[in-house]
Parts: sequence; C-alpha cells; structure tokens
Amino acid sequence: MNYSDGVKVCALPFVLALVLWASPGEAVNYKLVPNLEEMKDRSAAPGFSLPDPTGKKVGLADFRGKLILLNFWATWCAPCREEMPAMERLYRRFKDKGFVIVGVNVKDNRKDALSFLKELKITFPIGLDPHGQVGLLYGAWGLPVTYLIDSKGIAIARAWGPADWDSPGARQLIAELLKTKP
Repeated sequence: MNYSDGVKVCALPFVLALVLWASPGEAVNYKLVPNLEEMKDRSAAPGFSLPDPTGKKVGLADFRGKLILLNFWATWCAPCREEMPAMERLYRRFKDKGFVIVGVNVKDNRKDALSFLKELKITFPIGLDPHGQVGLLYGAWGLPVTYLIDSKGIAIARAWGPADWDSPGARQLIAELLKTKP
C-alpha cells in the first residue's frame, strides 16, 4: 500500500461524516404549522421585561438557552382563547426538554388577565403588557401573534393568527427544533 492509498482510507470516514452532518435533510419544515413562516431576516428578538401575575419581572433573557414560543394574546381575543389550551398542552409536553412558552398579555387589566389564566389553567410564564408597548415592539397589532425564538435569542419564525399548537405537525416541529422525538 502506498501513501496515497492510506490517505484515501483515512479520509473516507471524515468525508462521510461531513456529508452526513451537512445533509440537506436537516432543513426544518416550518409549514408543519399553518400560518407559521420562517423569518428570512433572522435577527435578535427584542428584549423586554414585564411583570408576571405575581409582580415578579419576566423577560426573554430569563430563558436564554431554550427554544421559546413567544405568544401575544388578550382576553378579548376569541382566537387567543381557542389556541391557549393547545399551547398549554405543548408546553407541558416539552417544558423539560429545553422549551418554554412565554405569553404576553396585551392591553388587558390585570384582573381580567388573571381570571383568564385561571379559567384556562395556564401554567407557562406570562408577562403583563397593559399598555401594549412590548406588543408594538414586536408588531403585534392584531392578535394572536407568535414568534419562535432559538436558544441564542434569534427570531426564526412567526405566525400571524391562531394555530393548533398541539397538533402532530406542531409537536413534530418543536421536536425537530429541540432534536428530540415527538
């Protein structure tokens, strides 16, 4: 065996590993969730800090390192009311796997928001935005609006309008983004 044969044999596992690592099959299919669109201009999601229902501050920086589903909602928004139970089920399924849902209540009074959360048994983190300032920062002038934010704080996808967040497609998408099994 000459030197060049040895190099080919040694390089083959490296080349194979590189091909498998960079295979195009790794692309995430955001269309698994209707209304969800991949963001082409991926940029850092704007930071914020809002009081939660107990008065403690909650913000995106609290969840760095996790996949975040950031949802803007209001008690007077019928589609928000419809999608929240599915979001709660999705949260419970993936919360111990590096996933969090952060809800931002927009332009409601605290009493109405707390009643809504209690009625729907919502357990994921909530920020109260009574003046809608964070909602405007994210362009949430119609509700619901939802963003997927990666573990580095980059906004990767956005949905205008409601979605079935506990559908097989949504579970598959979150699992793919977390690299876990649905």
